Amino acid sequence: MQFARFFVTLTSTKVLTFENTQINLVFYSLIRTFASDFRKYNIIAMNISYKWLKEYVDFDLTPQQVCDALTSTGLEVDALEEVQSIKGGLKGLYVGKVLTCEMHPDSDHLHVTTVDLGKGEPQQIVCGAPNVAAGQKVIVADLGCVLYDGDKEFVIKKSKLRGVESLGMICAEDEIGVGTSHDGIIVLPEDAVVGTPAAEYYNLESDWLIEVDITANRADALSHWGVARDLYAWLKQNGYKTATHKPAVSDFVVDNNNLPIDVVIENSEACKRYACVSVTDCKVKESPEWLKNKLTTIGLRPINNIVDITNYVMMALGQPLHCFDADMVKGHKIIVKTMPEGTPFQTLDGEEHKLSDRDLAICNAEDPMCIAGVFGGKGSGTYETTKNVVLESAYFHPTWIRKSARRHGLSTDASFRFERGVDPNGTIDALKYAAQLCKELAGGKVSMEIKDVYPEKMENAKVTLNFDYVHSLIGKEIPVETIKSICESLEMKVLTETAEALELEIPAYRVDVQRPCDVVEDILRIYGYNNVEIPTQLKSSLVIKGDEDQKHKLANLVSEQLVGAGFNEILNNSLTKAAYYTEEQQAQLVKIMNPLSSDLNVMRGTLLYGGLESIEHNAKRKNGNCRFFEFGNVYSFDPEKENQDDPMQAYKEQNHMALWLTGKRVEGSWAHKNEDTSYAELDAYVQNILARIGVQPGMLVRKKSENAIFSAGLTIENRGGKKLIEMGVLAKKLQKQFDIDTPVYYAELNWTALMKVIRKQKVLYTEIAKYPAVSRDLALLIDKNVKFAQIEQIARQTEKKFLKKVELFDVYEGDKLPAGKKSYAVNFILQDAEKTMGDKQIEAIMTKLIQNLKKQLNAELR
Repeated sequence: MQFARFFVTLTSTKVLTFENTQINLVFYSLIRTFASDFRKYNIIAMNISYKWLKEYVDFDLTPQQVCDALTSTGLEVDALEEVQSIKGGLKGLYVGKVLTCEMHPDSDHLHVTTVDLGKGEPQQIVCGAPNVAAGQKVIVADLGCVLYDGDKEFVIKKSKLRGVESLGMICAEDEIGVGTSHDGIIVLPEDAVVGTPAAEYYNLESDWLIEVDITANRADALSHWGVARDLYAWLKQNGYKTATHKPAVSDFVVDNNNLPIDVVIENSEACKRYACVSVTDCKVKESPEWLKNKLTTIGLRPINNIVDITNYVMMALGQPLHCFDADMVKGHKIIVKTMPEGTPFQTLDGEEHKLSDRDLAICNAEDPMCIAGVFGGKGSGTYETTKNVVLESAYFHPTWIRKSARRHGLSTDASFRFERGVDPNGTIDALKYAAQLCKELAGGKVSMEIKDVYPEKMENAKVTLNFDYVHSLIGKEIPVETIKSICESLEMKVLTETAEALELEIPAYRVDVQRPCDVVEDILRIYGYNNVEIPTQLKSSLVIKGDEDQKHKLANLVSEQLVGAGFNEILNNSLTKAAYYTEEQQAQLVKIMNPLSSDLNVMRGTLLYGGLESIEHNAKRKNGNCRFFEFGNVYSFDPEKENQDDPMQAYKEQNHMALWLTGKRVEGSWAHKNEDTSYAELDAYVQNILARIGVQPGMLVRKKSENAIFSAGLTIENRGGKKLIEMGVLAKKLQKQFDIDTPVYYAELNWTALMKVIRKQKVLYTEIAKYPAVSRDLALLIDKNVKFAQIEQIARQTEKKFLKKVELFDVYEGDKLPAGKKSYAVNFILQDAEKTMGDKQIEAIMTKLIQNLKKQLNAELR
């Protein structure tokens, strides 16, 4: 299926421009549809607990309604899943009363009981627990109930145990997941009501996991509190009664000053703010159930109470924390600085790293303890033997953290947040909250005043928002009070207000809101894209059809031609890995300053490798017969053209087209034997493309390709020596690199250059010639180094008007020929569109042609 092609530019002010026509932001969301293949490089899935979210914002929406609300605000929900704290949700389990209990007639350890489940007739159940007795209130798995043992499950069915029928099962704690004991069955208090579902008796409530796709610019939404803020704004705008409840830190108190920690920031560029507090006499142990449940619900593995507290606070408030064993903080001093290049460092996972002098480290008086914002060091973390801890909360420069994480190949929840920017004003609240939890869950004591080093306060962004600008950008006039209400619900402070504009102070955590257009986008996502009516009129201006339009038209025509010939169009990322290229080639690549990974660290210099990745992907899935084509831009850098006054002079962007052929041309046909693809087939497709866009054979010069990617290849140039096409069979070394077993035939066309060649060339349609064509064959004895392309070139230069086609139909090389010679049999087609060609005219043309071949190639007639 052909891909539709849309040529839309997203300008810096987030207004869509199409042929000089402004389109309002309603259509912005449509662009996301066409960018879906690239979203994985810019989006992270944030797991949000429905019940946890309700702690921070008041609402009575169903989980699905919450998902719809979040999606409408730009926090797109990808999945909604029910999460049960106990697998199976205790379905089919009820409170029962043992009415009778007798020994099994054929066993010394089984008992035959009758149990009342509140359904009328008591049920007979055979039980092997030593503590079962008449009169007990118990938990019973009724017939059809599913119980779980890890990943295994089994259904309670009617059965016979030693010949006695059993219609259920009296359960122990570990059998239903409410505990770990297997010493005997669960015995409930006397006041337990018979027939009560076990889920109701244990107050078991399922939660809902909401998976939100967070785009790279929305670092503020990487927490439950961040999502709650957006949901609150939506609820308020849509008329719901609501309020937010941020975790309180008012109970934070300092118990003593037994463990003061000093802090020094030596690199204030990389670390804008650093705060810490010590907590002594902590007991490191397993976290309480409520904390473990919250973490497991969102996919985090509980470790111990101290580590779990730091993870919990990060997922609650969005502020990454780190916890040091205070005994490892030598000199009771923390120094934030860089280390000398090559300093050895071992991370918590035991891996050895060499620090760069651009890696920010958290050090004690002697050694580095942590790569700031990325990963902790071996020995400085929290262990079972830890008694005293130091909690860290900081703001690190996003660029420093991003580069360190890429440099060491490390990616953590903390680094992901620091890379995108956390709230510099949230560090202290997060630290206090964590310290309070350490006191509550680990029995610790806060043993110092919070040390907060903040060399230069970060100022909040200020934006002047003109109402007319809002209306023009959105495409609808929104009431001023609505604009103001939305801004305030998003915690934007109104500094001044006039009839024309608002002066706003943007909260520090909104790192993506710096300009008026950013504020408008925020207003629109809360107001609702669907509330902006699509206009019934589209205002546009007439434009003259230009070269760009012609280029796209021909690209579509060629695409349709290739799809009709059995090709599939592919679309690959413009980012690729530098390792594909030689060192010499790498010097001419456009490098990415902050690459997402080493696999995406340069702009592609050719379309080749993306296609080979696609072939490899298909071949590994038993689809080895591939015909692919792609239109895409390639990029290059010329070091010799570097110019400080014009930095872009050294860079070039060109549009290319590429073809890939591999596998069988024909396979499994009753009418045709299996046939491999070949270079001749590739050449035919290229010639058809050139013919379709109006490139005449006489306009081109063919030469042998010296490109190392080919084992045998051809370069096609224009008369001026400009390379237009390279094609051939790829080198086996390259095939092996991509685990491709069959030959790959590849052609890359410089579409930008071809469009210049045909700029003044028009494809004309004429009727089929009324007068016959004339065919003449020549058997030429030529030197072995002579190429057919040379013969064709001389022929077309000799006769430009009547020569229609030159074809090579036989090649002979053998011992019957003189040494260093070969024989080419070449066919020439001559035709005059206005009359039948006479013998004298034909003879004159052929004589002149033979003379030129003899003169220029030393050719002889056989």
